[in-house]
Amino acid sequence: MKSFFPFTVCFAALSLAACDTPSPSTEPGQPAVGSSTDLTEFEGARAGQAEMGIQNLGYELIRSEGLTSFWFNRDTGACARVTTAEGRYTDVTMLPAEDC
Repeated sequence: MKSFFPFTVCFAALSLAACDTPSPSTEPGQPAVGSSTDLTEFEGARAGQAEMGIQNLGYELIRSEGLTSFWFNRDTGACARVTTAEGRYTDVTMLPAEDC
């Protein structure tokens, strides 16, 4: 009876190599979603937890009108209108810089 051991080892090694997927590259302190020019991926996020992520992307709170906040990134000129309901961001819309 022939041994299939070398084939099995080679097949197993190739199978495991295919499983090696790179992790997303984010800088320490940066959120996994959003960017310095687009916050729309924060829609649905918990407001209290996402606020620090927005600040870490370089945005500052410019003004609030009820449950709507306007965030501006001075480095990129990006402006976002963020509406909160029941503790979550229910609408995140990017606006022209002059709207901030």
